[in-house]
Amino acid sequence: MRFLLTFWMIVAGSLAGAADLSALKAPGVVALMRHALAPGTGDPAAFRLRDCATQRNLDARGRAQAQETGAALRAAGVTFDHVWSSRWCRALDTAALMEMGTVVEQPPLDSFYAGQGDPEGQTKATLQMIETLPEAARVLIVTHQVNITALTGLGVGSGEIIVTRRGAKGLIPVGRYMIAP
Repeated sequence: MRFLLTFWMIVAGSLAGAADLSALKAPGVVALMRHALAPGTGDPAAFRLRDCATQRNLDARGRAQAQETGAALRAAGVTFDHVWSSRWCRALDTAALMEMGTVVEQPPLDSFYAGQGDPEGQTKATLQMIETLPEAARVLIVTHQVNITALTGLGVGSGEIIVTRRGAKGLIPVGRYMIAP
């Protein structure tokens, strides 16, 4: 029984991922990606922004997940006009390993998990940054679960992309894509 459930989840996930690749090619798409697998929760108490040794980082599976996701997107002809990232090492590493374009650090994309940061202010600033882009511009945003949930109302797994389009009242989810670690 467990085997059948696992098999069904793999097949269903693959089908959903394949459908979402076309959505990633649409003009104006905003792809919100949670950084790839970085085991643990939050960051250590001694966290320092520019010191990766003090942060929770990608493990080998997370690095492979980021590389495989980027390779799959490139193979499908998905491109982005902008690639933005949180300043956290795990997000920057994910974006760089995907090789989807020049990565630009954006402070509003930094995590606001467990009381750090400013959830409302950062969410508002992120939406304002997106609004400044030309209507047809496609952007990949590599950030954190809390940020994506604030923007979409959806939960998101490590390395998962929530595909959205811009709407009058924010971002409208239109698909999901993920390569399992």
